[in-house]
Amino acid sequence: MTGPSSDSSGRGSGSRVDLDSEQMGRDLVALVLTVVELLRQLMERQAIRRVEQGDLSDEQVEEIGTTLMLLDQRMKELCDQHGVRPEDLNLDLGPLGTLLPRD
Repeated sequence: MTGPSSDSSGRGSGSRVDLDSEQMGRDLVALVLTVVELLRQLMERQAIRRVEQGDLSDEQVEEIGTTLMLLDQRMKELCDQHGVRPEDLNLDLGPLGTLLPRD
């Protein structure tokens, strides 16, 4: 016999967790976009270092610039598509500061 606080599966209602699948989906998208943005920024910094070293041809510099602009544009489109603001991607790591540098 089950008690008054139990559901039909025999588990108590106190152990049941209501999950908002829509919110979980948005949070997962935000997490994935955060990782992608972090990688994009790291690639951008590396590209800038290589350009400043002067060991790239003009064609390579142009290609890197175009690629970085397209990546930035695509990130903005993905954020808009999924209702995520770019500032939402910058996780607060407490005493360590934020994950992404603030502009």
